[in-house]
Amino acid sequence: MAIREKLRRIRETAPPLKEALESGNVRVLRNMLGPAWRGFVQQRGKSSATTTVDLSYPATFIWDYERESPSMARLYEAAKKKQWNATTDVDWGIDVDPLNPEVPLLPDRWVPMAKHPTWSKLTEKEQTMQRHAIMSWLLSQFLHGEQGALFASAQVVEAVPWMDAKLYGSTQVVDEGRHVEVFHGYLTRKLNKLYEIDDNLYTVIDALMTDNRWDLKFLGMQIMIEGLALGAFSAIRNATNEPLLKDILKYVITDEARHVHYGVLALSRFYKELGDDERAEREDWAYEVSRMLRNRFLAREVYHEYWTSHMSLAEWDQLVLQSDLMALFRETLFKRIVPNLRKIGLLSDRIRPRYEQLGVLHFEHGKAADEIGHVSELLGP
Repeated sequence: MAIREKLRRIRETAPPLKEALESGNVRVLRNMLGPAWRGFVQQRGKSSATTTVDLSYPATFIWDYERESPSMARLYEAAKKKQWNATTDVDWGIDVDPLNPEVPLLPDRWVPMAKHPTWSKLTEKEQTMQRHAIMSWLLSQFLHGEQGALFASAQVVEAVPWMDAKLYGSTQVVDEGRHVEVFHGYLTRKLNKLYEIDDNLYTVIDALMTDNRWDLKFLGMQIMIEGLALGAFSAIRNATNEPLLKDILKYVITDEARHVHYGVLALSRFYKELGDDERAEREDWAYEVSRMLRNRFLAREVYHEYWTSHMSLAEWDQLVLQSDLMALFRETLFKRIVPNLRKIGLLSDRIRPRYEQLGVLHFEHGKAADEIGHVSELLGP
């Protein structure tokens, strides 16, 4: 890679690394430096069709098979009853025309470019193509996140120290494989458009995969990424007019609700046993990942495809960050995550001012993922 290109990527990487430095926690920064270098500079998620990640973590066998968690056992029973088949339960015969303006994939208020003066000058076909691009980009990132969840959940089954958690975790591995199947099928068979992984998302997944502590895999995937996905899926399902996507998301949401609940059950128990220093590190880590997820999903691939002649990259970033879509995602992210952080013991008086500065601390008294039966609320009307 040319020196100039490396320098450019380092400059683009600087904001998330600068934010990590602000926490003052050297261990958190050290944890994120390697993934950020591999994601932003080396472009590991985009340089080839496959990426190999070196792993090092302990696997725990339980030879007496003792089951001691009734709440986790109930979750396992619920998961067994709720399994679905992406081939037969989803009606793939529904015709999807992503360029049909009569059945928009997304309303204009969710399209960041719609507030730019150039939008009104575009033809109806051009606007429809760009709505298609934004939805394809969003679902592509969820697809890539589901593959990360597939791998992380498989690791957790090996590493988590309780039998009931291992049994439930085995059902999540199946769930995540099904999600990869169904999102890839929808993107390639119906939308006919698939985007590469966002560098920020790759960095988070790399950090989760390479850390040898099972609880950080849980914290990052079950609480942070799955929490965002759960809220985002329900919001997209309520906003889109496309019937097949609505149907797919109905199934996925029921799975994701169990996954977040799984994380809350396991981490609430584990974090009670941690010392103050270890718990503080987890608090800082969760906060940094929250900010990365909050600020950095900028859909730059859509910019390079359609908007380079209309505005600079910096202007595009501001347009996306200030859009109704990102405002909704930020609210969704913290509405789900902050109550769960409180529930698992990672919202101490030490870390609370940082969330207050972000303007999201008021979410702390919302509903944590301690009820399986709140799926109907997520599915909406």
